[in-house]
Amino acid sequence: MGRKKTVEFDEGPPDDFDPNNPYADPVAMLEYREYLVREKWIQIETAKIIRERLKWCYRIEGVNHLQKCRHLVEQYLEATRGIGWGKDHRPPELHGCIRRLRIETTPVTLE
Repeated sequence: MGRKKTVEFDEGPPDDFDPNNPYADPVAMLEYREYLVREKWIQIETAKIIRERLKWCYRIEGVNHLQKCRHLVEQYLEATRGIGWGKDHRPPELHGCIRRLRIETTPVTLE
């Protein structure tokens, strides 16, 4: 028995996992959970790499960073949209953006 030449990873979710009945196969449920955690960590680490490139660009470009680093800012904002651990159940349009509330008032007249 020899060693394998390459390491093989499962890149996708398990084939036998049923989202309608997740407790039917406990092994598939745990594999699916591991898959979700692995994908989250990949997204988080990708965002960290883009952030480091953005820091480097800010330092190198100096006063011209607004024009020269714009593409990295857009990549970073897109990479950080919705990757936090507690944001899974929120709609995508609420991930990573701050919405301002508009308060409308009716004029009050004094008689």
